[in-house]
Amino acid sequence: MRIFNKMLTIIIASIVMTTMFSIYSSNLTNANSQVVEGKPVSVAVLFYRFNNEPYVSLLRQNFEEIQIENKDKVKFTFYDGEDNQAIQNRSIDKLLESRDADIIFLDLVDTKNVQEIINKIKENNIPVVIFHREPLNIESVKSYNKAFYVGGNPEEAGRLEGKIIIDAWNKEKEIIDRNGDNIMQYVMLFGERDNLDAIGRTRYSLSAIHDAGINTEEIALKVCNWDENLAENTIKTIFLQQGNKIETIISNNDSMAIGAIKALQKYGYNEGDKVKTIPVVGVDAIPQAQEFIKKGYMAGSVLQDATAMVKAVYTIGMNLVYDRLPLDGTVYKVDDTGVAIRIPYKEYTDNLL
Repeated sequence: MRIFNKMLTIIIASIVMTTMFSIYSSNLTNANSQVVEGKPVSVAVLFYRFNNEPYVSLLRQNFEEIQIENKDKVKFTFYDGEDNQAIQNRSIDKLLESRDADIIFLDLVDTKNVQEIINKIKENNIPVVIFHREPLNIESVKSYNKAFYVGGNPEEAGRLEGKIIIDAWNKEKEIIDRNGDNIMQYVMLFGERDNLDAIGRTRYSLSAIHDAGINTEEIALKVCNWDENLAENTIKTIFLQQGNKIETIISNNDSMAIGAIKALQKYGYNEGDKVKTIPVVGVDAIPQAQEFIKKGYMAGSVLQDATAMVKAVYTIGMNLVYDRLPLDGTVYKVDDTGVAIRIPYKEYTDNLL
């Protein structure tokens, strides 16, 4: 009997301790998440830069629209990284120190060194959704169970760019192949070194062209940091040196494509006359690119749906805040990394308006 009572006492004590630990863990999680019932969820949205980034402007506008539609549920605060990782790091440090954010939406400046940032956020038990600019190493996202990534598929974007150029070549080859050598001479405007979107869009746009049986020759590949003005000045220089050789321009985004077109227009090209138009293609389908496509200045673009991306980031973020499965209430499925979804791209040309 004494042995039975002793065993019963041990079992009861074990149950009590387990219950207390569970309550403690639950309270700790709730305390760290800082979500207060009846108050809007506080979201810190850190962009890599505001200046000269039309696509970021579209993303921000969509976040603002969500806030208007859910004014009692969520409050966004926006931070400009100014394309400087030190500035973005300071913003993150202040947010973590002040505990002002229930969740962080992070558009990375430096996509190479993400683990340290993830570790800081993890130590504070704050969920984070990385979006738009993909970490070079997705393992950093995998290291934290309250982290997720939302972006596009660079291969898909690149192949769609390639398709637009292929269609233009097949339709207007007599005009585009200016020297009649049956080889497509091109200039590639590269977004940023060590950036997965830039790498993928470049590689797979050319791969698609080659797969279509079209031979190519690179006139130049220039890094223009996604920037319109830099791309414009770059194409001006190349045109002065090799203008008679350029047959197509492939750009990793629309801002650089628009800069290229503005440079060409200074020399009388891409103003609506097909005979004096060098096909230019980009990614994002921002409003100015759409206008250029309608006017015949630009061959086409690849739509990166800002509305869909922001909606996905917001839904996944709220799921993480309230300890739901990340993809609850969405139509998406995780990719093979297990911690990311890919927003589909769409071709945008004058034939599809």
